[in-house]
Amino acid sequence: MNVLVINAGSSSLKYQLMDPDTGIVLAKGLCERIGIDGKFTYKPQVEGKETLKAVDVAMPTHSEAIQAVLNALVDPENGVIASMKEIDAVGHRVVHGGEAFNKSVRITGEVMNAIEDCIPLAPLHNPANITGIRACEKVMPGVPMVAVFDTAFHQTMPAKAFTYALPYEYYKNDKVRRYGFHGTSHKYVTSRAAAMLGKPAAELKIITCHLGNGSSVTAVDGGKSVDTSMGFTPLAGLPMGTRSGDLDAGILQYLMNKYQLNIDEMLNILNKKSGVQGVSGVSSDFRDLEDAAEKGNEQAALAVDMFNYGVKKLIGAYAAAMGRVDAIVFTAGVGENSVGQRLDIASGLEFMGVKMDAAANNCRGKEAFISAADSKVKVLLIPTDEELVIARDTAALCK
Repeated sequence: MNVLVINAGSSSLKYQLMDPDTGIVLAKGLCERIGIDGKFTYKPQVEGKETLKAVDVAMPTHSEAIQAVLNALVDPENGVIASMKEIDAVGHRVVHGGEAFNKSVRITGEVMNAIEDCIPLAPLHNPANITGIRACEKVMPGVPMVAVFDTAFHQTMPAKAFTYALPYEYYKNDKVRRYGFHGTSHKYVTSRAAAMLGKPAAELKIITCHLGNGSSVTAVDGGKSVDTSMGFTPLAGLPMGTRSGDLDAGILQYLMNKYQLNIDEMLNILNKKSGVQGVSGVSSDFRDLEDAAEKGNEQAALAVDMFNYGVKKLIGAYAAAMGRVDAIVFTAGVGENSVGQRLDIASGLEFMGVKMDAAANNCRGKEAFISAADSKVKVLLIPTDEELVIARDTAALCK
């Protein structure tokens, strides 16, 4: 079975064609600058096929972008399938499913209405996801489609974890609550951690750390999310690449009054000019920050220290919330590749049974146990694969 995985943004579209049973990726790529001048990248994962990088392709809408993807996949010379009939289903990443969806679903008219109802909760993301779905339906009529939600994995959180201490009618009437994000990533690494530990996920208490430009930490008890650091929006929790993370809401009033900022300007600062970039004044890329810190840049060092400290605090909090922890998982760009940051985060957690192995930790981008053999709490490095989760969920609903 071949599944086309689509992750649509407002002016971009990432794609992968894969076999969910084997995990083999046949081709992947990116459509950029949709609605502007159109740039198309195609990377077949089959020997002898030619990669196309940033080729000019007219993409006035997402429909033309999808058509460009299909044309490349069936191209007589560089295609990886003989015809569109070999695409059995399409899996779409959808950022926000609200309380309507606690699992992936086949897309129907009713489902589309519910996704549209969630637009106020994710005004930057859900409209783009909807556009991607509509474009695929137009270009690929009759092919089954599945929506896989970033928020679904966290719908198992109890009310004490997802409720904000606001007047309760804001939850009842307006659905203001903690939703959490990166759900497909947390779900995937939880499953892989259980397999590596040789135990059912139902018997384990795991803390999963998705650390990158966007970061979140999740407490997973018995295979279910019971708390997570992102909130009503992905702005909450840790300081991230350009996002502030948690802060005192009174700061908004203070700065807005002092500098005559409106709420949109303030949110732009919090989302795009804050986080480690704002603190460091250098970059949102942790690799740049580590280089700058090594050269004596104190603000860059502070930004990294703040981030690591925030992750460490969440690990401690979630261990307390669950009563114990069996494993800690690092994943995503920073979690998979920053040897130093993983070691710094785990250092000082010996009181709860964590004992790192510096030599084992000296690796990147591969599944590994990075704690000492006698560590009571196992620490694992697991590269995430959100596309595989989307493909597998899609296949399960379409077979």
